[in-house]
Amino acid sequence: MSSYKMNSEEAKIRKDLLSSFDLDPQNIPQHIAIIMDGNGRWAENRGENRIFGHLNGVESVRSAVETAVQSGVRYLTLYAFSTENWNRPKEEVAALMDLLVSTLVQEMDDLNKKGVRLNTIGDLSALPDNCNNQLKKACAEEVEEVRLDLILALNYSAKWEIIQAVKAIVSNNMSVDEITADAFESFLQTTGIPDPELMIRTSGEHRISNFMLWQLSYAEFHFTSVLWPDFRSEHFLTAIQDFQNRERRYGGLLQTNDK
Repeated sequence: MSSYKMNSEEAKIRKDLLSSFDLDPQNIPQHIAIIMDGNGRWAENRGENRIFGHLNGVESVRSAVETAVQSGVRYLTLYAFSTENWNRPKEEVAALMDLLVSTLVQEMDDLNKKGVRLNTIGDLSALPDNCNNQLKKACAEEVEEVRLDLILALNYSAKWEIIQAVKAIVSNNMSVDEITADAFESFLQTTGIPDPELMIRTSGEHRISNFMLWQLSYAEFHFTSVLWPDFRSEHFLTAIQDFQNRERRYGGLLQTNDK
């Protein structure tokens, strides 16, 4: 697998896209994570059941993935199903699972051709066998030149992830001196993936809901009142614009060229 090089048409699309929001092409977040929230409220506002909201949220996923590819984002993590979501009505959970499988089956070939590689984080063992098998098949697809790693957080809990890492450290009989931040990260689900620089949450909620607690420690947060089924390219790019207007100090002082 080689690093992806855009052709002239793709380069022009990217330039025009970034220029439309006055974005610096050298300061695009390498990794963006999104909490996709508001499907149920979107449907209820229209007098429909919650499943209708999830169905319409698929188009927002397509838009986010396409915009990520075109803008030069390298990793996109979508919080698709949390461990807490099992507490929802059985009909809604079943519909979510069926929707996930059908979308993957229908679209992964096209996504692979566009340079999108699929990965997952979370406890997949609890998912229905059909869903699990389809996910494994989709993740195993070879992508010649990867433009975007699309990471689905499924049956995911950050607390569960951290506990699993601690259990693995204990099982490996690591000494106290061996347990460093880098060593701990090697036992997380996201090992080998850079931490998100930007986290987006839709629907107006201002919390991260047990999502990537370790990995988001230095991320910039962008909260929008837009409900997920209404989320489109302009909202994605507005979040990047917000990101580029921040001063990222990581607890230190802003570096300048002043003497």
